[in-house]
Amino acid sequence: MSQVDAPRGRTCSRTLRSVALLTSGVLALPVLAGCSSGEDADTGSATAQDIAPTGRELVADGGTLRWAVDAMPSTLNAFQADADATTARIAGAVLPALFTLDRRGRPQRNPDYVESAGIVKREPKQVVLYKLNQKAVWSDGREIGAADFVAQWRALGGKDSAYWTARNSGYERIEKIEKGADDLQVKVTFNKPFADWQSLFTPLYPKEVTGTPDSFNDGARSTLKVMAGPFQLAAVDRKAGTSTLVRNPRWWGQRAKLEKVVLTAVPREKRAAALAAGTLDLAEVDRRAVERIVLAARDKGAAGQPLAHGPGAALTPSAALKSWALANGSDSKKAEAAKKARAQTVAAVEKYTAEQNALRGFVVRKSLEPAYTQLALNGESGPLADGRVRRAVARALNRNELAEAVLTPLGLPADPPGSHLALAGQRAYTDNSGALGEQNTQEAQALLADAGWTPGGALKKPAPAKAGNEAGSGEQAEPGGQAEASKRAEPSKKSESKNRAREEAEHSASDEGLYIVDDDKPAGHGPGSGGSGTRILAPAPGAALQGVAPERRAESLGDDTANKPGTKAQENQGGAAGAYAPRGTAAPARGSGPLGKDGKPLTLRFVLPAGPGSEALRTVGDKIAKMLDRIGINTELIKVSDTSFFKDHIASGDYDLALYSWPATAYPATDARPIFAKPEPASDGSLLVEQNYTRVGTDYIDQLFDEAAAELNEDEARDLVRRADARIWAAAGSIPLYQRPELVAAKRQVVNAGAFGFAAPRYQDIGFKKS
Repeated sequence: MSQVDAPRGRTCSRTLRSVALLTSGVLALPVLAGCSSGEDADTGSATAQDIAPTGRELVADGGTLRWAVDAMPSTLNAFQADADATTARIAGAVLPALFTLDRRGRPQRNPDYVESAGIVKREPKQVVLYKLNQKAVWSDGREIGAADFVAQWRALGGKDSAYWTARNSGYERIEKIEKGADDLQVKVTFNKPFADWQSLFTPLYPKEVTGTPDSFNDGARSTLKVMAGPFQLAAVDRKAGTSTLVRNPRWWGQRAKLEKVVLTAVPREKRAAALAAGTLDLAEVDRRAVERIVLAARDKGAAGQPLAHGPGAALTPSAALKSWALANGSDSKKAEAAKKARAQTVAAVEKYTAEQNALRGFVVRKSLEPAYTQLALNGESGPLADGRVRRAVARALNRNELAEAVLTPLGLPADPPGSHLALAGQRAYTDNSGALGEQNTQEAQALLADAGWTPGGALKKPAPAKAGNEAGSGEQAEPGGQAEASKRAEPSKKSESKNRAREEAEHSASDEGLYIVDDDKPAGHGPGSGGSGTRILAPAPGAALQGVAPERRAESLGDDTANKPGTKAQENQGGAAGAYAPRGTAAPARGSGPLGKDGKPLTLRFVLPAGPGSEALRTVGDKIAKMLDRIGINTELIKVSDTSFFKDHIASGDYDLALYSWPATAYPATDARPIFAKPEPASDGSLLVEQNYTRVGTDYIDQLFDEAAAELNEDEARDLVRRADARIWAAAGSIPLYQRPELVAAKRQVVNAGAFGFAAPRYQDIGFKKS
């Protein structure tokens, strides 16, 4: 199945998400703390990886694995802006990774390179001490040591602009790096606490690459002269579309089982044919290829019986008789055309049958990819600039139905993600979706009514503005309050966790200027705009203050109107902040005219990719459009080319709704901040959004991320991340829908490889099972 991943842009001081998913979408589009000491009851269950795990003693020695990739790497430097998934795959096999992820997405020390690593001092400054594996050497025989750490820090620290780097978060917090008691010890001192220190120096490049701007910028783009992994890069043949890895003769760990790994660039739509032709052994595939492999296992075409699918399968007896009659009729032109068509069908059937026979030698390995697909709501302008409208959209969605449409046919669990910052199984995972509220059509309609979108509103002319009129004011304590309790949805099985999210937001609310950033509209323009001179849209969508008294809620949000008669704060009667309309706001009756406001209909532009392989995304988009229609929101489905989807629409903000994916990370405090950071106005009047393509953010969310990144206590850091996620849910700029499926076709003999899930591949164990 196709997916679209959010692309990475260059940043000056903050990290980008893992490059492992930069181009891992089926469309080949640009994509888009310490180790746990125990299990947590609310982290959920991670879907098991599917790699045919096999002991090394049962894996044959030797052989060449042909592994499909989307494209040849643009660069071999994983810290450059155009690094992609192939860059990451090569780096994982040939360069040191001090910490790798386990099957639950948790960082684990890699003993091949590090004997021990930990914080040895917290005050007055954080100090991390690494003790390196004494056998670890570069391919030129030099020991891996402090000089390599120093060179990488200076390249990525952000002080020298001559280095063209796209990632440096964490490195800028380092004050100095020194050799420890001996050459095997590296001592790193931070000038600011950094909780995600385990994310640093992975991959670790030799000083020959990071030592100078020239070697960093250009020297490692097409070749690596010095490496230190179970494999080393032998050649990159861009013309042939292959990158060849061979065993590293200086590798000190367990010897690689494979003699070679050949990474071959093959478009997704051509992989089934390449597998059948014997040019690939392992390939991530789309749903169509999965269906072909599954059908090949049970089809009887090899025995001469007709195929139940493929070319000619839909030909009915009457159509076949008509074709025969035309081919043998008196009309010579029609007969010639019919004969040609029949010959083409026969040839296609023969080719397809041969491919199906070959595909019997493959199996599909499947899991859930460490990435989720979201509905993005652009809050910069238009109707979605009003938090009430965004929350109405979110509460109209049946996320379970959407997840089931994608995952259930594949036999994968279809539980919608409850977090933006972690996935089930990770220590930071907690279902915080309760901060927004569950699907509820009446509540969604009431939120729209409270925002002024009513049946027949598209036919009404806007009323003249009156002094002191609060109808469109953005100064109310919350955009929306609580509907009648009798109209609330029944609590789900996850209500306890979701109630905790609401309670947390109540206790964590403070006078923190929690506002959605506005574009530079004049005062009084657009839904939710403030009065004269104000430039804020709507307060505190992220507070989620379930059951808080109106006076306390307004006070906690820094609203000085809480005790003034007639204010919205007094009308609200608890409820998740902004997730409910004020008491007494009725859901509008349908059929009395189009939903609109001030003479304009409520129509949202829903941008989707139109390329091959995006069928599943478009199916989800169609379902979302129908769900929104039930609450009176019209959607204009706009299908655009894959190449323009992000550049011309998402990144530029030319959309209202869109579907794309973000990968999960083991370091959410560091990696996720740019994705949810509050946009800031630039000197030229534009908006600096980093990777926050929804343009929805708050000061308090930024504060929580900053505190989590600096919190060295794992439990407290996790709590800060959870609190940030609850706020992100309530802001309703991004609605996670489902975790992406990971579908890999593998030759039956291939073991220890397939759908890896969170875990990093252990390249030296991959191979072919002994016969």
